[in-house]
Amino acid sequence: MVGEDYVAFEETAEQAPGAPPGTHDILPGTDDAGHGTIGPTGRPLPDFPVPPPLAAHGPARIIAMCNQKGGVGKTTSTINLGAALAEYDRRVLLVDFDPQGALSVGLGIRTHELDVTIYNLLIERGHDVTDVIQATGTPGVDLIPANIDLSAAEVQLVGEVAREQILARVLRPVLDDYDVVLIDCQPSLGLLTVNALTAAHGVIIPLECEFFAMRGVALLVETIEKITDRLNPRLQIDGILATMYDGRTLHSKEVVRSVVDHFGDQVFHTVISRTVKFPDATLAAEPITTYASTHSGADAYRQLARELIARGGAA
Repeated sequence: MVGEDYVAFEETAEQAPGAPPGTHDILPGTDDAGHGTIGPTGRPLPDFPVPPPLAAHGPARIIAMCNQKGGVGKTTSTINLGAALAEYDRRVLLVDFDPQGALSVGLGIRTHELDVTIYNLLIERGHDVTDVIQATGTPGVDLIPANIDLSAAEVQLVGEVAREQILARVLRPVLDDYDVVLIDCQPSLGLLTVNALTAAHGVIIPLECEFFAMRGVALLVETIEKITDRLNPRLQIDGILATMYDGRTLHSKEVVRSVVDHFGDQVFHTVISRTVKFPDATLAAEPITTYASTHSGADAYRQLARELIARGGAA
């Protein structure tokens, strides 16, 4: 498996009524619950309409995909949410802000062959961000890639003036070209993540449906509140996204119920189920929206895109 992604397992969801024999694409926790019924979060599932095409593009709203715990689906959600937003006529820029470079690899970029990455934009003067942006195989989605060089940036930025605001400066020249910028943060609360949160308008917190994953969310929310207070007053939590949900287990259901009890409407109605299709799509260097367009995992990210737009988290 490449990079940070979902744990693959054999799909054993029940076959949908009337589906061809051997079809197991309907998984619990996506948008198959239907408008008005009780969704996997225990709340009535609203109707998220298909948004109309935009009359004009930009300036972009910047969203940081952030959780200091690794393996919760940040990279998978960044790729697939970006692709789903692009299907709805949004111009999307993805920013790989993790030295592992999983986002770049997941979109087919050979990171070890890159001469200029987000690292150079942060550390060195004289680079034009438009020269670093790469088109992806998904129409409407571009990428600022990263590789292991980025791991040195945290140390090198310590002595810089206004070191928390360097990413915001890097992105400023291209914001008018996009509608949404998604930053895939590294699994830590270090200076790189602080840069992402200082540049962002909103934060999406992917949260694995597992008990220990919940323990760090309070610390992350506290960090976000400090950055809002001291560095970025416009920052807000766009939502908490439950990932790796398995509706056949009581544990997943209890975790989602507990998150909703604690955070209420900050939790997205959309829930992302476990499925082997996510790592398969990563190996194919495609978002699931093109790799398995009719799969319920693709529909879940399309629903997340509509929900984010309906909430005002994207244009």
